[in-house]
Amino acid sequence: MTFKKVMLFIHRWLGFIAGLVVVIVSITGCLFCFQDEIQDALYSYRHVETVHKPYLPPSALKAEGLKAHNGSTASYLYYYGKDRPAGLLVNLPKEQGMLYVYMNPYTGKVIHEENPTKNFFIIVEYIHLYLLMPPKIGSLVVGISVIIFIVLMITGIILWWPKRKTDRKRSLTIKWNGRWRRVNYDLHNVLGFYATSVAIILALTGLSMVFDVVREGIYSTANLGKAYPSEKEFPKSDSLLKTKVDNRFVIDRAFAQAQALSPQARMFLIFDDASAAGTIGITAYAQSLHFYKSDSYSFEKYTGKLLKQTLHTQKSPGMKMNDMNYDLHVGQVLGLTGKIIAFLASLISASLPVTGFIIWLGKRKKGKGKKAKNVVHRRVVKPQDA
Repeated sequence: MTFKKVMLFIHRWLGFIAGLVVVIVSITGCLFCFQDEIQDALYSYRHVETVHKPYLPPSALKAEGLKAHNGSTASYLYYYGKDRPAGLLVNLPKEQGMLYVYMNPYTGKVIHEENPTKNFFIIVEYIHLYLLMPPKIGSLVVGISVIIFIVLMITGIILWWPKRKTDRKRSLTIKWNGRWRRVNYDLHNVLGFYATSVAIILALTGLSMVFDVVREGIYSTANLGKAYPSEKEFPKSDSLLKTKVDNRFVIDRAFAQAQALSPQARMFLIFDDASAAGTIGITAYAQSLHFYKSDSYSFEKYTGKLLKQTLHTQKSPGMKMNDMNYDLHVGQVLGLTGKIIAFLASLISASLPVTGFIIWLGKRKKGKGKKAKNVVHRRVVKPQDA
C-alpha cells in the first residue's frame, strides 16, 4: 500500500468517525461568532444610557440583585461597560439553577432577568462545547472529535498537494462550469485548503478550553520553556480574621482600588470567593466583551489588602496567549474582519464532512458499476467466442 493510499484510508475512516460531530460543532461555531452583535440588535437591556458619574459599588448592586431572590447567593458580578448594564450571576436556592440579573450600574434598577438555559446563544454554546451531554462526557467527545479533525486537515493537505507545479493553479480554483460532482470535489479540496490554517487555530483554541494539557502546552511553547512561578501562585485570605472584622464593604474598597490601578479599563469582573480562605478577585479588561488585554488583582477579603496584581504588560508571552484564547476562537481579536474570517472558516469546516461523504458515495457507486460491467462481460462472452 502506497503512502497516499494510507493517507486516504486514514482520512476516509476518521471522517466517518468524527464527521457528524465536526458538522455540529462547526455550525454552532458559525452561529456563535456574531452572538454579541445579534443580541445587541435584538435586546434593549444590553445597553444603558451613559451617565457621567461613578458606578454604584458592588455591595449595593449585589444587594439589589438578590433582593427579590431570598436564600440566593452570588459570587460573580460584571460591570460590562459605561453604556452597558452590570450583570450578577445568581445561584438560586435548593438547586433551582442560576439566573442572570442585569441592572443599571448607575441606579441599581433591575432591567432584566434571564434563565441562561433559555437563552438561544447559551444553548448554542452548550451544543458547541458539550453537544448537550453532561459536560464531562460531552467535552471529551467534542475534544476527541476536534483532534481527529486536525488530523483530517493534515491528511487532506497531503492528499490535495499537487505533484507538479503546473497543477497548482488548477488545484487552487473551483471549476464552476464543470459537472456537479466535479464542483463538489473542488469545494471539498479547494475550500478545505484555504480554510485549513484558520481552522487549525480555531481547533487548537477550542481544545485549550477542554484539555488543560493543551492550555499548558500553549503556555510553555509561547514561553519557550521558560518558567514564571509567580504566575502560578494563588494568594489566600487569612481565615482567622473572619470573625474579627466587619468585611461587608471590603469588596467596594477593592473595586475602587482596581479602578484606580486600571483607569483605562472598560469592563470589570468581580469574583468574591465564598470560601474562608478565598480572595476577592477583580479582572479589569481593556475592552468591553473582549477578554484579551486584562489586569488581574487579588484582595484579602477581610481587610481589602492587595495581595497580588498581574498587569497585562507584565505577563509572560504564554499567559498572554492563554488570555487571548477566547478572542482568537471567535475571531474578535481582529475585530469584525476576524469574526468574518472565523465565521467563513467554521462554515467551510462544516461543509467538508458533507462534501467528503458525497465524494465517497460517488466513488463507491462508480466502483460497483465497474464490477457489474465485468460480471456481465464474463457471462456474455463464451470461451469459444473469444
